[in-house]
Amino acid sequence: MTTLAANGLSPTDFDFLAKLVLERSAIVLEQSKSYLLESRLNPVARENGFDTIGELADALRKPNHRQLADAVVDAMTTNETSFYRDIHPFEVLKKQLLPELIEKRSKEKRLTIWSNACSSGQEVYSIAMMIREHFPQLLDWDVRLRATDLSNDILERAQKGIFNQTEVNRGLPMQLLMKYFHREGVHWQINDDIRSMVRFDSVNLIENWPLTLANVDVVFLRNVLIYFTPDTKRQILAKVRQRIKDDGCLFLGGSENTMNLTNEFERVQVDRTVYYRPV
Repeated sequence: MTTLAANGLSPTDFDFLAKLVLERSAIVLEQSKSYLLESRLNPVARENGFDTIGELADALRKPNHRQLADAVVDAMTTNETSFYRDIHPFEVLKKQLLPELIEKRSKEKRLTIWSNACSSGQEVYSIAMMIREHFPQLLDWDVRLRATDLSNDILERAQKGIFNQTEVNRGLPMQLLMKYFHREGVHWQINDDIRSMVRFDSVNLIENWPLTLANVDVVFLRNVLIYFTPDTKRQILAKVRQRIKDDGCLFLGGSENTMNLTNEFERVQVDRTVYYRPV
């Protein structure tokens, strides 16, 4: 097996790669994050036959390397996730927000929930299982669970709904594992009735969003804004406001907020959970 030289990443190569990631995803990588860039790009270099990340950077400087650039951006935008991550937002969704929305939407019988930066799908599948488990009245509704990410590779994996033992051990109650998953060798696959509830699409948050992402009732945009500059955060939140219904709600990550970014959302706190309402 080819091993990478352990001579570190030069400042020139770091600057080049950080600029490439910035231009294609708006994610900001400071010099202090060089360790993160190296750890994520080492596998990309190996898989493409390079001995060092410097060689990878040299190849990217040449024309006609879009596929390689896509692999780099995919590696840098793949985020940490787990089933029912930070359980409190899911509890508020189950106990308060979904019952309210079901009452409000009882005539049209349509509900749209959008999971941004969905990674390998645990967040949106958690929502799907919650709906199937606790809201049988939605079986004859038009329930649209939309999951989007920048990485095509991670979306392909999410669509398959196959998880290893470590992944299902993280946050997924045993009763839900046994009810909504089945064994596939040493892995677990989510059942088709849950998988079919979700539509996965590639969306770059800094580019145009598809028109199909409109009139959304609930938006999950958790642990995403932390990677962007304040101006980019403002642009993304402005686009969220355009797509979310006036009585919808927005979930951000625990360390994120809208302060000094927009006045189009108001902060609402329920127990240990904060979400945002359009104003």
